[in-house]
Amino acid sequence: MTFDWLIVGAGLFGSVAARQLTDAGCRCLIIDRRRHTGGNVYTERVAGIDVHRYGPHIFHTNSEAIWQYVQRFGEFNHFVNRPKVRSGDKIYSFPINLLTLHQLWGVRTPAEAAAKLAAVRLPIPSPRNMEEYALSQIGEELYRLFIYGYTKKQWGREPRELPASILKRVPIRLTCDDNYYRDRFQGIPIHGYTAMIESVQHGIPLELGTNYLDDRDGWRQRARNVLYTGSLDALFDYRFGPLEYRTLRFETEVLDTADFQGNAQVNYTDAEIPFTRIVEHKHFAFGTQPQTVVTREFSSSWTLGAEPYYPLADETNRARHGQYCALADRDGICFGGRLADYQYYDMHQVIGAALCRSERWSRGVLGQHRAG
Repeated sequence: MTFDWLIVGAGLFGSVAARQLTDAGCRCLIIDRRRHTGGNVYTERVAGIDVHRYGPHIFHTNSEAIWQYVQRFGEFNHFVNRPKVRSGDKIYSFPINLLTLHQLWGVRTPAEAAAKLAAVRLPIPSPRNMEEYALSQIGEELYRLFIYGYTKKQWGREPRELPASILKRVPIRLTCDDNYYRDRFQGIPIHGYTAMIESVQHGIPLELGTNYLDDRDGWRQRARNVLYTGSLDALFDYRFGPLEYRTLRFETEVLDTADFQGNAQVNYTDAEIPFTRIVEHKHFAFGTQPQTVVTREFSSSWTLGAEPYYPLADETNRARHGQYCALADRDGICFGGRLADYQYYDMHQVIGAALCRSERWSRGVLGQHRAG
C-alpha cells in the first residue's frame, strides 16, 4: 500500500500532524522506534496512578483555539503547577514570589519586597549570561539558593556559560501568586496523556517498535511524503557532527504510603544532591490511592545512543542544525517537533506548530518547514 504521508514519530507533533493530514483526506502511517505511543508525554498506569515516564508534563496555553483543540481528545482537570524548592532542611515557595521573600527576609508587602530586591540587585546593565542576569534581577543570596546549584546539575555547566534566555522563563513576582504559569488555561488529561494521544491517532495506522533509520529507503518507497520528528543529525548519520543535548535518567519507585512529599514537584537546588527534583505523580490528578509513586530525576551529559532531552542550542549547535535543515530541504523531507527543530518547546507550542504546518502540507506546500 502507498501512503500519502509517512509520519516518523508518534509523539505530540507527529500525532497532531497525522490527525490533521488524515482529516484533510491524506492516507497516513505513523511509525515509532519506541514500543509505546506518545513520545515523551507518554504516561503509564502504575498502582492506579498515571506516571509521567519522561518527566512531568503540565499543559498550559493562552490560546483558546489550542485549548479547545486538545479537549476534543480528552477531558482535562484543573491542576495548576505550584512547584516547591527544597534547600537544606527548608522548603520554599516557588517560583520566587512574595511568600518566598517573606520566608527569607520577613518582608510582608509588595513595596517592602521591591525595596529589598532593589537593595540586593547587582548593577549589571547588560547581562551577558544567565549568572549576570540572575544577579541583576535577584542578587547573590537568591541566586545561590534557587539558581546556581540546580542549574549546574541540570545543564552540566556553570551558569556564566549559559544564555540568560534560559532563566527568563522563570517568573519573579511581588505577589503571593505561586502559579508557575500565567496562562489562562492549564491542566492535565484526566485519563492520562497516553489516552489523549491514542484519541488523536484514532483510525490512523500505527506501527511501534519500528526504526525508520534501519530502512529509510524502503520506507520512502511506501509513502509519497515523509514527516520526520526525530533528531536531524541522526537522520543524516551525524555528517556534520552530533548536536549536543542534556539527557535524563529517572528512578521511579512505588511507596507504601499515601503521600510522600505533599506536592507534585519539589526541586532540590543544593549542588551536592545528585537529582534535580522529585515528582510525586498522584498529585497531578489529586489522587487518593493508598500508595504513591515518586520519580527522582537526574540530568547528565548526552552521548550517542542516549535519549536527547534538552538541546544545548549555543551558536555552534544552531549553525550545525542549520546544515542538517538544508539537507532535509534538499531531500524533500518535512520535519518538525522538539527534536527535529532543535528547540525547547512547551506542548502548546508543539501543537500550534503542527496545526500550522500540517495545514500547509495538506495543500501540497512542502517547503518552509520551520515556519509557524
